[in-house]
Amino acid sequence: MSLMKEFKDFAMRGSVVDLAVGVVIGGAFGKIVSSLVANVIMPPINLLTARFGIDFKEAAYTIKTESPKLKPDGTMETLENGDPVMLVQDYPILNYGPFVQTVFEFLLIAAALFVMIKAINAARSQMEGEQPEEEKAVPSEDILLLREIRDSLKNG
Repeated sequence: MSLMKEFKDFAMRGSVVDLAVGVVIGGAFGKIVSSLVANVIMPPINLLTARFGIDFKEAAYTIKTESPKLKPDGTMETLENGDPVMLVQDYPILNYGPFVQTVFEFLLIAAALFVMIKAINAARSQMEGEQPEEEKAVPSEDILLLREIRDSLKNG
């Protein structure tokens, strides 16, 4: 069998094509949910949290650091009393705002997938005429026999 024929058989197998379609649709669905979170859900949440001084777009934990100001020749610049001139700088350490937004996106994607899969399973069961799993659980013959023995022992 030639290499091209093997590749064609592999690529045209139903599960590979289904997987490719699922990946493409999943990517598009992810973009839709990202847009929903960024443009519809997060703005009202940002309005609510703005009262407490939190802005999720730029929410980060920052550390202020001081360092001596240096002259071009590399020596420290000092005040008249001999104290060094200090520069204060803010360094963001943890940018947790984008992380919070990503968590919201994940939760929405998970919820939407759960609802879709539940609906698909319900539709499939209805089309095939199946009963829900709770109703179609019939005990095996061994269990039925054991129950009869138990009941006969109880009745004496």
